[in-house]
Amino acid sequence: MSKKRTAKTSTVRHTRAIQRDRRTQPTIAPSAPQVEGRLADLVHPATLAQVAAFHQLGLRERILTLPVMVAFVLSLIWRQLGSVSEAVRVLGEEGLLWAEPRAVSQQAASERLRRFPPALFERVLLDVLPRMQQRWQARQRPLPPALAWAHEHFAAVEALDGSTLDALVRKVGLLRAGEGPLLAGRMAARLDVLSRLPRQVWYEEDARAHDQRFWERAVATLAPGTLLLFDTGFLNYAHFDQLTERGGWFLTRPAANAAYRVERVLAASPTCQDRLVRLGSRKGHRCRRLMRLIEVRQQGRWYRYLTNVTDPRRLAAEHAAALYAQRWRVEEAFNAVKRLLGLAYFWTGAVNGIQVQVWATWLLYAALVDLTDAVAEALAVPFQGVSPEMVYRGLYHFTQAHHRGEADDPVAYLAAKAKRLGILKRKRRASPYGQLHLTTLADP
Repeated sequence: MSKKRTAKTSTVRHTRAIQRDRRTQPTIAPSAPQVEGRLADLVHPATLAQVAAFHQLGLRERILTLPVMVAFVLSLIWRQLGSVSEAVRVLGEEGLLWAEPRAVSQQAASERLRRFPPALFERVLLDVLPRMQQRWQARQRPLPPALAWAHEHFAAVEALDGSTLDALVRKVGLLRAGEGPLLAGRMAARLDVLSRLPRQVWYEEDARAHDQRFWERAVATLAPGTLLLFDTGFLNYAHFDQLTERGGWFLTRPAANAAYRVERVLAASPTCQDRLVRLGSRKGHRCRRLMRLIEVRQQGRWYRYLTNVTDPRRLAAEHAAALYAQRWRVEEAFNAVKRLLGLAYFWTGAVNGIQVQVWATWLLYAALVDLTDAVAEALAVPFQGVSPEMVYRGLYHFTQAHHRGEADDPVAYLAAKAKRLGILKRKRRASPYGQLHLTTLADP
């Protein structure tokens, strides 16, 4: 089979996969004013704060101003309107969020998406996230034991990872010349595993970009005392020393063939080996500082963890095993933004439009996390016990109930209907390490 035919077959399969994803998307339209009010309260002030930057970039005041574009893009994603042309029709007939009804052509909206500075959407996201973190801290609901312990012993616990974006179905401009499917790029995120809110998100146009490319940006704004969780894609001895010298902590998995010399045995038992080690085998290719290698046996299998927290009183071996499992929270976030909020489907092949969609989707993901946490507080259960996906899908039922005059508060409605709507997760089987573990020791 020729390369051209193979690429065409791959594109067809990808298109069909996207169509399946779109068919399983929840229906949120028409939206209830209470739901739109929550979005407006969170996002609109941050949008207005960027109007000056909008003018500094030399952009003229048009019908599609910054506040209108933010409302347009967020509504397109949140309400699953399906296409730019459909969003244009809704904008013309009823308005979107804080944007009043106005006549705009589909061509004008598409062109605006292709040329709109994505940095403005990124600034809105970065402005909103600290406010959402404050809202999380103000709420009263239980934390699972391992996370409650970590909350007391570290400034924050965050997970770092990267993810490749899906292939573009439509290619525009210079991208048309390429044969076969073209990936939309690569993103990385640093996520607070306690609040589930992203701290920062980055985008690279090169879909083959290695995770290491994001490292400097990831640690540049890392607060001292933060415990950073990451997988083997970020293994780098120089980075380990760098993070240690900056006052940060990390927890990861060692490479299978990692060379090390044991300096001190902290604990040894049939189910746990805890040692201080010198990583590396050659001068110049080793860590300057001692690291800690923890091995825990579970169900007949050994799991290994590597950390720069060398004092077991600060991080016990069983706590390390439980906390590393929380790295999976960033993977769940990637899955939510891609499959639930539609970041697996791109409206345009223009790099500007892709970035606008990336920042806007993460902004809505943060809003969904905030809503889910409010529901968890109303139910007096940990966030981990509530399904963000089912909260999102439950908004359709709230909207219908609101239009029938049966509900006015989305949080109260979703909490009252939590069991019926599948919002409360089913309880998992207890871990052999008791309540310290929130998932299994290995990544799912």
